[in-house]
Amino acid sequence: LLMWLGIAAAGGPEKPGCASPPLSRRQQELCKQKPELVPAIREGARLGLQECRSQFRHERWDCRPPPNARRGPAATAAAFGHQLSSGTKESAFISAVTTAGLVHSVTRSCSAGNMTECSCDTNLRHGGSASEGWHWGGCSDDIHYGMSFSRKFLDMPIKNVTGRSGLVVMNLHNNEAGRQAVAKLMSVDCRCHGVSGSCAVKTCWKTMSSFEKIGRFLKDKYENSIQISDRLKKKLRRKEKSQRKIPIGKEDLLYVNKSPNYCVEDQKLGIPGTQGRECNRTSEGPEGCNLLCCGRGYNTHVVRHVERCECKFVWCCYVRCRRCETMTDVHTCK
Repeated sequence: LLMWLGIAAAGGPEKPGCASPPLSRRQQELCKQKPELVPAIREGARLGLQECRSQFRHERWDCRPPPNARRGPAATAAAFGHQLSSGTKESAFISAVTTAGLVHSVTRSCSAGNMTECSCDTNLRHGGSASEGWHWGGCSDDIHYGMSFSRKFLDMPIKNVTGRSGLVVMNLHNNEAGRQAVAKLMSVDCRCHGVSGSCAVKTCWKTMSSFEKIGRFLKDKYENSIQISDRLKKKLRRKEKSQRKIPIGKEDLLYVNKSPNYCVEDQKLGIPGTQGRECNRTSEGPEGCNLLCCGRGYNTHVVRHVERCECKFVWCCYVRCRRCETMTDVHTCK
């Protein structure tokens, strides 16, 4: 079902086809029923993958397919396909962040008035607190439609799942964790009204957080993700027997299998490896040459930058600049 991510590579908004992107039959049907949502679906996939790359840009696994992977919708989906079916913490993060991306972009589209079926949150049109001097107004983001649509679009009905494998239930849980992240981080914005900006009355509305903030929240959940047993009884269970009494929360990210180390390229598993990645020689963190290069060492080469500098306006009428040259050491993993 996560092959839908290939839609992010399927051309611009002027190409809103439902059959061409790598969608399942059920998703294609939904897409045909609501063609106006295709740009939002594409934007959701793009938003999720972009945030994934941003959060992991300094780590061994950087949320990118191997550099020699083919391009295009099917290839994008296939490159992530191995990763997404692996049941690791990384697949948990991709599921959550891309589901959150879909909720975020569909909700934005509703608030912008691009849809016939949804708009602003009508439940917050009236009310507030007169004694505290504020009332609901403006256009509150209505995430209920975005969450409901993403469930229909991404979640396989549980009755269709044969044997209820841990992997399928894990993906459904992580999809929901992505939705919960968007809901939990909703905030209230207000605007002041009154004589000379005295703020005698405030108009307030609910708004979604920036997607970067949602990405950081999910990265923290990734760092504290929970391994579950692949053998399901009646409900999800932690793999660690001593911790089974600790409840699993809706916002927790779950994984079944331990991750590989991502050091060496493995085309079958869609792992690009870290050879050739730029690293920081002085850092002790994940982007440091020691950790990122997996102990193989690194090459250093000097890069020359030439740019215009010390620009001055000369009367009249042109700008005169000097050419400045800087030399920088760049370190790349062996």
